[in-house]
Amino acid sequence: MANQTSEVVLSTQDRRAVTGYCAVCAQDVLEIFERTHPADPRPRDALTAAWTFARGGERGKALRDTAWAALRAAKEADTAAAADAARAAMSAAGAAYLHPLADPHQVKHILGAAAHAARAAELAAGEDRQVGAVHLEQARRQATPVVVDVLRRYPAAPPGGGRVGELLRELDAALRNGS
Repeated sequence: MANQTSEVVLSTQDRRAVTGYCAVCAQDVLEIFERTHPADPRPRDALTAAWTFARGGERGKALRDTAWAALRAAKEADTAAAADAARAAMSAAGAAYLHPLADPHQVKHILGAAAHAARAAELAAGEDRQVGAVHLEQARRQATPVVVDVLRRYPAAPPGGGRVGELLRELDAALRNGS
């Protein structure tokens, strides 16, 4: 948990583990974006950058730039499912910038890719919440002990955020409770 200065102890290895987890979650739905936007490499580039950082690469301008580019791709997407798939990729690259602040909004850096991926899958399946539940369960199983430990250092996920926020809080609770 946080100390009295409201800071969280966070190492580069912690950030790499979280980023790798986010990349795994986002990778699962990348095809949803690429089916409707086959010529747009921005979400895939963000995932590639996330994987590079997770495997020991630098946390620099290229990583940040690919995250912003994936966000622009999400905003330009033709479907809500494709937009959430691109946001999952953006979240994976952005996970490298998890801040050591005891702020509930930082949980979005840890679980945002999984929540956006679950929502993309729901939307692609015609708003089927069972599909989202399956994706959340998969994300829960894929979370390593390091990722769960990092998550538990932060306050619980914040309220709001629509359906993606609901998915984020559901996953947050499941990981914190070990269920």
